[in-house]
Amino acid sequence: MGSRKVTFASDWQGRNITVAGLGVSGISAARALAGLGASVTVVDGGSGAAHEERAARLRAEGIAVRLGDAESLPPGTDLVVTSPGWKPTSPLFAAAAEAGVDVIGDVEVAWRLRGPDAAPWLAVTGTNGKTTTTQMLASILQTAGLRTAAVGNIGTPIVDVILEGDEAYDVLAVELSSYQLHWAPSVRAHSATVLNLAPDHLDWHGSMEAYAADKGRIYEGNHVACVYNVSDKATEDLVREADVEEGCRAIGFTLNAPAPSQLGVVDGILVDRAFVPDRQKQAQELAEISDVQPPAPHNIANALAAAALARAFGVQATAVRDGLRAFRPDAHRIEHVADVAEVAYVDDSKATNTHAAQASLAAYESIVWIAGGLAKGATFDELVTGAAKRLRGVVLIGADRALIREALARHAPEVPVVDLDRTDTGAMSEAVRRAAELAQPGDTVLMAPACASMDMFTNYNKRGEAFADAVRELGSTRA
Repeated sequence: MGSRKVTFASDWQGRNITVAGLGVSGISAARALAGLGASVTVVDGGSGAAHEERAARLRAEGIAVRLGDAESLPPGTDLVVTSPGWKPTSPLFAAAAEAGVDVIGDVEVAWRLRGPDAAPWLAVTGTNGKTTTTQMLASILQTAGLRTAAVGNIGTPIVDVILEGDEAYDVLAVELSSYQLHWAPSVRAHSATVLNLAPDHLDWHGSMEAYAADKGRIYEGNHVACVYNVSDKATEDLVREADVEEGCRAIGFTLNAPAPSQLGVVDGILVDRAFVPDRQKQAQELAEISDVQPPAPHNIANALAAAALARAFGVQATAVRDGLRAFRPDAHRIEHVADVAEVAYVDDSKATNTHAAQASLAAYESIVWIAGGLAKGATFDELVTGAAKRLRGVVLIGADRALIREALARHAPEVPVVDLDRTDTGAMSEAVRRAAELAQPGDTVLMAPACASMDMFTNYNKRGEAFADAVRELGSTRA
């Protein structure tokens, strides 16, 4: 039996819906759909106390939960709503396809629940910089006096916002991951951006081509602007391939002087040659580089992308400037921790892949680099080649540190390397001490691991906190 497309809240009444995953988005979707009158069953392959506790709470609300079996489709299911992390190859989805049952994500559910007066979406995706750009955009929109919120992959489930009444907002700043976009075929943003593309999550998507295609879904049906990265041709290619509304424009952002229909940088000023009366001859000053914190090149690019989306929505230039000035990034994103003995210590634990680490390494001239963790199938030759001249030394930690050590041996053999043969959490304190021994006044000790954290830490936040604690401990011993 084929599934029918649901577009109105009333249409969920009486449906038999299976929700895949007992995480934050799965629980949010289950509660929302049950509240709309659907018969909901949540399935999850996990077990243990935490899963049982979550399951008990949902069961108390009348929602069925099946733990320990995430492969078979519950009888009578006519729609599957998946959490973002579930791979397309999951047996549950194969069973759904065999039964003719659609699979969608929580973002698609949110889109289908929107009312006729719903707030438009300004959507952001990319391999790196999504959260920072979305938060910058929300800051700009708020400064412009618009009612807005940063939602989606950023932490607030977008289904919750829609059900609370998104008519209360003028516009939403929506961060979307490639996982979410894969399961959201109907989303049509006012304007959207793909910030950059680099190999990531290929184990989930299966190939770089599939990963890029899922990112490119964010441009489908855009109404006003498709914002792309001039220095990343793949993002422009996605714009060219997108089926957009008549009159939708391609808007580039660049760290160089902008051409017409672009935003860029001229003499330390962020300028707009896209949303001006005569873009052939005019440019509108938006902000100074010093208004962006931190003013690292990749963060200036984030600011330009956020500015482009805001300008596409009609925001004035002064609001762009004031919104960027008011914004401060989340922790562990090129965060200056302290100066110890004239050496700066910077936490970029969020740099969990080579593309993010490359951007971070490009922001400093002389670096002692702390790197390593779970490589997720990444290779490091290009990263090391590009950073070699900036490296004073390297301290390696984590399960896959040998991959980075081998790349350093090939492309930067003269750089001193400390290989810490331990993966316990206490390794971070030793890593900071050894980095301090390699550093000279004026250097930056930069933790930009280029790897995931789960071999040693619960998440990248905990890794960053361990680094900051170790730096403070180092400072106290050298005071």
